[in-house]
Amino acid sequence: MSDTLDIRNMTTVTEFILLGFSLLPHFKILFFCLVTFTYVCTIMGNVFIIALVLLNKRLHQPMYLFLCNLALIDICFINTTVPNLLKSFLFLGDGLPISLVSCLAQLCSFFLTGTAEFFLLAVMSADRYLAICHPLRYSAVMQRLLCVQLIAGVWMGSFISIFVPALLIIRLEFCFKKIDHFFCDVGPVLQNSCTETTTIEMLAFAPSSLLYMSFLITFISYCNIVKAVLKINSEEGRGRVFSTCSSHGLVVCIAYGTCIFMYSQPVSLKGFDLNKKVSILNTIIVPLINPFIYTLRNENVKEIIKKRLPLC
Repeated sequence: MSDTLDIRNMTTVTEFILLGFSLLPHFKILFFCLVTFTYVCTIMGNVFIIALVLLNKRLHQPMYLFLCNLALIDICFINTTVPNLLKSFLFLGDGLPISLVSCLAQLCSFFLTGTAEFFLLAVMSADRYLAICHPLRYSAVMQRLLCVQLIAGVWMGSFISIFVPALLIIRLEFCFKKIDHFFCDVGPVLQNSCTETTTIEMLAFAPSSLLYMSFLITFISYCNIVKAVLKINSEEGRGRVFSTCSSHGLVVCIAYGTCIFMYSQPVSLKGFDLNKKVSILNTIIVPLINPFIYTLRNENVKEIIKKRLPLC
């Protein structure tokens, strides 16, 4: 009873402190340089892909339209979290201050773009399944209008899935300032609330359920692709497709695996220190390797780059 009264008597928080990573000063400089390099490479790689697709009519095809959208999502996604991480490496205090409004905006942006990426990965895997397993029907089914509708559906589905949980989180009152993370993730933010968050946690499980569904679609699509590849007579053709599928599968496993690990358990049971480290894979590594795995290894893209940039 006294604990409840103490919480009620606390002043409502208008600013949080992101604790980030506890590192010695020389390690902070090293990690700042590494993350900055990764951040710049990610932005440049994804901007390059968007420009390449938009400027080459040969790439105005469904697959490249999806890849262009993936690049845009990755730019938005990495800009949601990494700038604060870089600031925390340079900040000399015990944590990086962030306003309540900025924190909640970051949380909503993170989940909107993250959910959109998983939905898009499911769409892209279905697109590859149709192209490889049903090549004669592909051009008739996957027309420009359907591509636009699928991309619009990705964004609309993401917005709808996070809308109610985000609205409830925004309306919470917070009594504690410290967030044991390098960005405003849902678990650490909910732990700072003065009020009961069980309902929000249950509603927040809806995007997690959709995550499992998108993973299932992706998994089934790649299983069918592997079956189709095994029937290819040419050893060279089979090896090329297997190489592509295995690299795509690696990205999918990292992206889905980290998110399932971080968001499939209740907030009260989570170890946020471990989650912080695991989230590096999802927030930094995946956006970095996506351009190289999905686009820059593509034969058509390589050919266009060689024509545009003779030195390559």
